[in-house]
Amino acid sequence: MKNIISTDKAPAALGAYSQGVTTEQLLFTAGQLGMDPANGQMVEGGIQAQTHRALDNLKAVVEAGGSSLEKVLKVTIFLADMNDFVAMNEIYGGYFKENPPARSAFQVAALPKAGLIEIECVATIK
Repeated sequence: MKNIISTDKAPAALGAYSQGVTTEQLLFTAGQLGMDPANGQMVEGGIQAQTHRALDNLKAVVEAGGSSLEKVLKVTIFLADMNDFVAMNEIYGGYFKENPPARSAFQVAALPKAGLIEIECVATIK
């Protein structure tokens, strides 16, 4: 069984995809940008501000799907510039303080809306 997750606490999908999808035991999120869900604009303040916003958006989708950041198994991070890794990592560590999930981080050629970061995850819901 596949359930579609949608919340107004995270930006609406920019295309033909869902914010998140659950099965009986797992939740998969779409990538979350550093975009303010209230106005659909990227937050100002560089990589740190966009990382905070992307993680807050991710948290909103995860919670709307019946899970929590503590139940995240795997995170994938896409960066527009790998030179932002250290600054991103400082913010990221504040969201996953104990027993952090597995993680991969990649530099990509470009992100939607000229974002600096996009973050997706897989979490358990049981």
